Order: sequence, then C-alpha cells, then structure tokens
Amino acid sequence: MAVRLTRSEEFALLTLDRPEALNALSFATLHELDAALDEVAAADARALLVTGAGDRAFCAGADIKELIGRPLIQERSHTANGQRIISRFGTLPMPSLALINGYAFGGGLELALACNFRLAVKTARLGLPEIKLGLIPGYGGTQRLPRLIGEARALDIIMTGRTIYADEAERIGLVHRLVDGDLIEAGKAFAREMTCFGLPALVLARDAVMGALDGTLDEGLKREADLNTLAFQTEDASEGMTAFIEKRKPVFRDG
Repeated sequence: MAVRLTRSEEFALLTLDRPEALNALSFATLHELDAALDEVAAADARALLVTGAGDRAFCAGADIKELIGRPLIQERSHTANGQRIISRFGTLPMPSLALINGYAFGGGLELALACNFRLAVKTARLGLPEIKLGLIPGYGGTQRLPRLIGEARALDIIMTGRTIYADEAERIGLVHRLVDGDLIEAGKAFAREMTCFGLPALVLARDAVMGALDGTLDEGLKREADLNTLAFQTEDASEGMTAFIEKRKPVFRDG
C-alpha cells in the first residue's frame, strides 16, 4: 500500500508511503488517497495530519513514467480526477495539515496547497517544476498558489520552476510555520490551537475564508452572513455563549 492511514491520539495521520520513489503520486496512489479520505471524512478525528514516509520527501510529485505517451482524452480525464481528489484535502469536516518533511514538488506541493495549513522542517524544499518538463501544474497549483501568495510571486515560482527553500516559503506565506524537532508532534500542537473549539464553527469559518476571493465583497458578505447564521444554530454556539455569561470554560461537543 502506498498510503497508510493511522490514528495518533485524536488525530488521523495519513502517510504517503513510497519512500523509494520519494512518495510520488502514482495513479494507484491517487486511488488509495481517495479511499483513505473516505475513511477520514467518516472518522471522529479532530484533524488530519498528512506527511511522507522517510526523511527525504513529503511528496516529489507525479510519477512521470506513467505520463509518457498517454492519449489526450485519458490525460484530461486523469487530471480532472486528480484535481477532485486533491481538492478533498481542503474540504474535510475537520482541519487538514500538511507536514512537509522534505521535498514537496509538483503534485506534492499541490497536495500541500490543498490542505488548510502547512508546516515544514527547515530543510524542506518546495516548488512547481513542471515547466522544466514542458508542462504546467495540473492538480490546482496555478489556482491555489496565487490565491495564497499573490499573482506576482506565483508567476515567478511557476514560470521559472525554481526551488523554494523553507525560509523563503515561510516568509512569503507558503508555509505557516517552520519546525525544529519532531514534525508530527509539532503538527499536533499546532492543530490543538484550534481543535479545542467546536468542529462545526471551525469548518464554517474555514469555508467563509476560503470563499473570500471567489466573488465580490458583497457576495462574500452574504456568504459570511449565511454561514454565521448556520453557526448560530449549533449547540456549540449556545454552549459557548452561555459559558461566557457564566464565566466558565465552554465544553464543545461538535453539535
């Protein structure tokens, strides 16, 4: 199996497990990811942590050998399916964190971009080098990267195919935090800064922010009002407001 899904305390831990291939995203790996995400979505985990096996790579991208000589219609279908699977990392019923433990290139970086948060070791290397193969990113890189770091920086990274070192990645907002020591434990600690709150409100807040750049300000404000109203109806909201008035710590139950 190229994907391992385990439980680590209150978190789901998904590990890309092809260290001999730098955890590259083969067609079979994508299929396994899709199935693993079904399990994650049905689980009671507080967050999903995603990392790569070994100490060299998070994910080095697509398995290039599989792409050579493919009919165009097959490539178009595969790309659309890959986009669908990768997009799932950002829309789960809990936060998702990419823990970048080495190389994150091409599809590997695109997977990390789809997650809600990104932490990286200080030796991590990131990039979208598809241009060097006569290609362009196909799993969302051209769309998520400019939303995250702006059009100018995204054009630079995509059109040069250059490698981004960890310190630059943090400086430009490509990763949220650099980590010394145990990356998994750091990911858990980072996740607990938010998963102490109710998951319904976390997901609604995430969805409101993620949709902020998809339309006009007026459209975004309407969406915010709608999602705020949904949050207001939850049991967690009633508990949170009651606890505030009673000057006690709320006990959220994800309801």
